[in-house]
Amino acid sequence: MYNLLRPYLFRLSPEQAHALTLQALRMSGSIPPLRCLIAQQFKAPSKPVHVFGLDFKNPVGLAAGYDKDGVAIKGLSSLGFGHVEIGTVTPKPQPGNPSPRVFRLLEDEAVINRMGFPSKGSEFVQMQLNPNLRSNWIERVVGFSPRKRKAVKRSWNTILGVNLGKNKDTPNEEAVFDYLSLLQNFAGLADYLTVNVSSPNTVGLRSLQGREALEKLLIQLHQQRLIEQTNHKKRIPVLVKLAPDLSESELDEAIEAIISARMDGVIVTNTTLGREGLRSNLKGESGGLSGSPLTAKSEAVLHRTIKRVNGEIPVVSAGGIMNPSDAKRRLDMGAALVQVYTGLIYRGPALVQEILKSL
Repeated sequence: MYNLLRPYLFRLSPEQAHALTLQALRMSGSIPPLRCLIAQQFKAPSKPVHVFGLDFKNPVGLAAGYDKDGVAIKGLSSLGFGHVEIGTVTPKPQPGNPSPRVFRLLEDEAVINRMGFPSKGSEFVQMQLNPNLRSNWIERVVGFSPRKRKAVKRSWNTILGVNLGKNKDTPNEEAVFDYLSLLQNFAGLADYLTVNVSSPNTVGLRSLQGREALEKLLIQLHQQRLIEQTNHKKRIPVLVKLAPDLSESELDEAIEAIISARMDGVIVTNTTLGREGLRSNLKGESGGLSGSPLTAKSEAVLHRTIKRVNGEIPVVSAGGIMNPSDAKRRLDMGAALVQVYTGLIYRGPALVQEILKSL
């Protein structure tokens, strides 16, 4: 089916196609019979994994970036993902960078994006995850209280992660306050949280991956996490997402900081600023590159990360996973989970099912 739809989607701009598919998943997820029908269509073998104290139904997840504001979680969960990571969420709403800001490199099976964390903000995303919060907002606007509400029930059947980022206008010296507020806001709503310090599209963000800055940030987040775990009476795993462009020594230092701050895992990798071997005439566009050209680099970073963590924390592999063989290779290398995104653009949602059938 996707092979028939792809030519029409590719006639649209990347952002238009993204908005169209996201809206379709949002609508289908809100209609239970249709959601069940889609779930049957994309049903895949169960491949349970226990990581970060959580039970994943399979090791294949959706990377952050597709559903930035958590509007289509129910629809996405019907596609067979073992986990869905939404975001990047910022404390305050922000538009991101001006368009055009996403480019398909068809000859390279790649995408360049310079989105810059477009986000409707923390409050909006919280309301998507908790209908009671939405009702509270309505009460503030209209000035009345409806009947007593029932306890919140999850309406999706997958592990949910929330990817956290600082606002563009927040200086790095104050970034910790953005991340602390987000941790407090989503500790009770998500199954795990990801600290994003590796996007290339927010000026200066990647400097937070340096040993001293990263350790200082993560230690404070860990202390707040302990408080939230007591408040919510549950474990709150916190992961850190790193860039593929770190030198070996920089990667080693970042991992040392992650482990010493008692984080629960690391995701490698985000998009790259590299442009090696590209054929498309769009290769000069600024932003982060994802897709097939990232495969080798991401695998190299995964190999070094697995070696460096030496079993102390689980590693999630993302970046350049375009087919079942790519995913299987990452898992065989020692990744606990894998995440896909650009592969879905070129292969379609059946990629999840194909990967799981190959394992």
